[in-house]
Amino acid sequence: MNLAATDHGGGGPPILLLHGAGGSKEAWKTLAPQLNGHKVAVDLRGHGESPDGPWEWEAALDDLEATTVHFGLDNPVVVGHSLGGILAGMWARRHPECPAAVSLDGHRSAATNPANYAGMPDSQVEADLAKLNAIFSAQQQTITRPNREITDALRTAPEFLDALPVFAEVKSPFLLVLATRNLPVPPDLLPLMDAHRAGLRRDLPLTCPNVQVHEIDATHGMVFEQPARTAAIVNDFIAR
Repeated sequence: MNLAATDHGGGGPPILLLHGAGGSKEAWKTLAPQLNGHKVAVDLRGHGESPDGPWEWEAALDDLEATTVHFGLDNPVVVGHSLGGILAGMWARRHPECPAAVSLDGHRSAATNPANYAGMPDSQVEADLAKLNAIFSAQQQTITRPNREITDALRTAPEFLDALPVFAEVKSPFLLVLATRNLPVPPDLLPLMDAHRAGLRRDLPLTCPNVQVHEIDATHGMVFEQPARTAAIVNDFIAR
């Protein structure tokens, strides 16, 4: 599939930029100019100006392969936000020679397996997850891009629910930038979000000792909230 893309230019290492679910290449318009390299941002299949197509991880990676060939990005660094961060990990797993990959708060869905939350009673996790899933289902009714087929596929995909097993298989230098603030949710769901982050802090060193973790004082929307700080973290990692 030929993806819509924006070539932000620049000298230095090639960098492929991947947005989050429901986003587009426009997510990078402020951050991309602050990265040190030749940056190309894409619209993933079913997003932005790219064609629709069934969501299959390997097919999405094949789309990206074609994009790198088209723009002459030889062995790029891959930087992704949210869903794009999961894909960055998958790209690096597929390409052990990848010089570096970065996931900007792409790791586990907010509504993941109850065992992935730490510090809350199981019964409370189950009750709060039911509330959170109801919110997501209501939001899904108002979304047109990506279509319902893709959003349904993502919400139930094991890799979207928990990408840590994917990250554990990455041989390339890999950085996960972890947000330390919660996105706006109903106040009664804030403990669930804290438990989600606590579960990541518990599991990452055990499951993914190969992954470097950098925490940032921002929400999941770090790409939009703190583009300069986020770019500086990415630039430092690529340089090292």
